[in-house]
Amino acid sequence: MLKPDTMNRGLVGEVITRFEKIGAKMVGMKMLVSDKDTAEKHYRSDIAERYGQAVREMMLSMLTSGPVVAIVWEGIEIVEVVRKLVGSTYPNLALPGTIRGDYSHVSKDYANAKEIGVFNLIHASGNKDEAKLEIDIWFKPEELVSHQPDYTRYTLREQD
Repeated sequence: MLKPDTMNRGLVGEVITRFEKIGAKMVGMKMLVSDKDTAEKHYRSDIAERYGQAVREMMLSMLTSGPVVAIVWEGIEIVEVVRKLVGSTYPNLALPGTIRGDYSHVSKDYANAKEIGVFNLIHASGNKDEAKLEIDIWFKPEELVSHQPDYTRYTLREQD
């Protein structure tokens, strides 16, 4: 998911291009403004258990602060590949060459001091189960398009 800061900075095309360049196959995309109920399904209560309710509230506020672009990518070991391309959750720790390392810099400490969510441009699912849960939150099954682009014919034989 491309977060409101990606939209605000005009980086949507740049970020999508990074995924296309590695051969990820887009099967779903939509722009929307998240309501609080949907954002709460995305940032579940277990986040409050791990980081505290105040952090969860900051994350919810950030996610609902403007439009987002929800995207579903397919490819071999795509969750791991996406996480590698996106970089560390905390932009100040993200390596150059990653999306967060190249386009963001805000630290967790700065965000906490300002009582704002970490504006790190993008959300990437942590594992396959989380990805399936999150896809169901943002997309109806009929909104996902199964297709076989020529560039994936020989490289994407398994879809996970």
